[in-house]
Amino acid sequence: MTFPSERTNAAPPTGRHTRFYRDKINGRFLGVCSGIADYTGIDVMWVRIAAIALTVCGMGFLPLLYFLIGMMAPAKPAHLYADSAEQRFWQGVRQSPGRTAREVRAKFRDIDHRLAEVESFYVSSNPRLSAEIERLR
Repeated sequence: MTFPSERTNAAPPTGRHTRFYRDKINGRFLGVCSGIADYTGIDVMWVRIAAIALTVCGMGFLPLLYFLIGMMAPAKPAHLYADSAEQRFWQGVRQSPGRTAREVRAKFRDIDHRLAEVESFYVSSNPRLSAEIERLR
């Protein structure tokens, strides 16, 4: 059985991925902790520490669960490694949607202020352009 992400002729999907994949390139053993970190946006070190702590504190079935996930979950497709900036953005959305919305609003406010400065520069130094802009309003 092949997963859609493992087909060689499948076109890479656009946008973000919301599936869990094992991250074997950044992983240590099977890539499960690294995949969890990639999916949630949490640093992989904290995921590994949590896995070890839960195993030591009595979750004896956790290594078995780790191996099952390692055998059943698909590996991360190669095209998802290329666009890390977009992936970091969507990890932030999964981790804290409110904070991400505030950051996007702040970026748009900054762009709006910069455009207003450019407009005021060109309007104040070019009377013909100023008259044209006023005529359009």
